[in-house]
Amino acid sequence: QVQLVESGGGLVQAGGSLRLSCAASGRTFSMYAMGWFRRAPGQEREFVAAISTKGRNTDYADTVKGRFTISRDNAKNTVVLQMNSLKPEDTAVYYCAAKLPALYEYGYWGQGTQVTVSS
Repeated sequence: QVQLVESGGGLVQAGGSLRLSCAASGRTFSMYAMGWFRRAPGQEREFVAAISTKGRNTDYADTVKGRFTISRDNAKNTVVLQMNSLKPEDTAVYYCAAKLPALYEYGYWGQGTQVTVSS
């Protein structure tokens, strides 16, 4: 099992940057593929970015490609989402998630951190 705790959310003006961190418990963090998702008010949760167990492969939603960067440090059990050139439409609660690579669904979720981008 893995427990996830996000941090780093806040209020930022459009064009600004934020860095979200996700701290994972447990000694098996490197076994899990990690992802970031978000849910805007009144909308469904959507995929933002993902990273493979060793960090060699990443994937991004088209809406954030070129602006967001996902990375991980397996020695520190952390995954980071660097968000640049933020837009008001990036406003959402951002969630960190973990899954075993063989599975399709993410089975472990953090509590979320609010990101608000003002225009």
